Amino acid sequence: MNAFRKIIGLFLIMFLGLPTLFGIIWAVGMMRATVSAEFLTELPRQIIADLPDKTDQIFRDGQKEEFISDKNTRAWFQAMAKTGITPRELMEKTGLLEWMRGGLSDSLRQIGLVLRSEKRPRPIVIDLRPLKAALLNPEVDRFLEETLKNLPPCDEQGQRTWADFAAREHRRPELPACRPDLAVAKEALFNARAQKVNEMDNELEVFEGARNFPFLPFGVSQTVSFVSYLLFLIPAVFIFLGAVVANPSPAGIFRWSGVSAIAGSIPALVVALAIKYFSLWAIKAGPIYWHDHWPSELGDLVFDKLKWIPERIVDQLFSPVVGVAIFICVAGIVLYALSFSVRDQARMAPKPVSSPPAVPPKTEA
Repeated sequence: MNAFRKIIGLFLIMFLGLPTLFGIIWAVGMMRATVSAEFLTELPRQIIADLPDKTDQIFRDGQKEEFISDKNTRAWFQAMAKTGITPRELMEKTGLLEWMRGGLSDSLRQIGLVLRSEKRPRPIVIDLRPLKAALLNPEVDRFLEETLKNLPPCDEQGQRTWADFAAREHRRPELPACRPDLAVAKEALFNARAQKVNEMDNELEVFEGARNFPFLPFGVSQTVSFVSYLLFLIPAVFIFLGAVVANPSPAGIFRWSGVSAIAGSIPALVVALAIKYFSLWAIKAGPIYWHDHWPSELGDLVFDKLKWIPERIVDQLFSPVVGVAIFICVAGIVLYALSFSVRDQARMAPKPVSSPPAVPPKTEA
C-alpha cells in the first residue's frame, strides 16, 4: 500500500508539479524582466545617450579599408565625409538630437515614474512628429545632394541600377556609388525617404486607458512581479498533493516538497544560464562566425559598435529567470532541512511513562 501511494505521489509531482514549476519559473522571470523600469526606460535612455558617438565612429571607420573592403560601400562613406558634415552635426541641425535628449527622453522618464509608482498611471504619448520632421528637414536634403555630387559619374550599368531604383522595380537595391542624372537621383532618394516617413505613426501611446487603472503604492513593475509570484500556487498545489499522498507525515511532506522544488528549479536554472551565456558568446563571436550572412561588411561594423545593446538586453531578460530559479532552489533546500527538524522533534517527543504492574497482595494461608 505504501509503495502504491508513493507511485501515485511521484506521478503527481513528476508529470504535473515539476513541468508547471519549470514553466512558472520562466514565466515569472520574463515578466519581471519585461516590466522593469530598467529594461523599458533606463536602457533606451542609455542607447539615446550613446547613439551619436557610435554613429560618428561608424561614419569614420566606414571610410577605411581595414573595416570596409567593399569599394562601393566605402565610396559612399567617403562621399558623405566630403560634405564636411558628421552624423552628430546632422542630428543637431535637424533637431533630431534635441528631440532624443528632450521629448523622447522625458517620455521614457515619465514611463519609469509610472512603473515605480512615483506617478499615477496615465496615458503617455511619445510624439514622433519631431522625428518625422527631422528626417524631412532641408538639411537632410542638402546632405544627400552634396553626397551625390561627390560621387563619380555612372557607367551604363550604374545608370540602369539607378533607373530601376527610380522606377521602384527593386525595393532594396544596392545603389552603386556613382552619380547618375542629379535630378533623377534626388527625386528617387527623396521619394523613397518621404514614403518611409509617411508610413510612420505620428504618436505612440503608452499605458492607453490607464486613467481607470488603480494607483499601486509599490509600483506597477513591483506589483506585477508580486502578482506573478502567485502563479507558483499552481505547481505548489500539485507538489503538495503528491507529497501528502506519498508520505502524509509532516517530515515526509517537507522532504518531498523540498526535493521537488530543487528538482524543478535546477533544470530551469541550468537552461537559463546556458541560454544567457550562449547568447552572450554568440553576440561576441557574431562578426567572426556570421560574416558570410551579413549583406555587407557594414553589418559587421554596425554590429561591432552597437553589440553592447543586445548584450544588455540578453542580460536583463535572463538574469531575472536565474534569480527566480535560485530563489526556488534555496526554498527547496530550506524545506528539505526543515524535514529533519520535524523528524527530530517527533523522536524527541516525551514518551508516556508506563506504571509498573501492580503486585497482588499476598494472601495468608
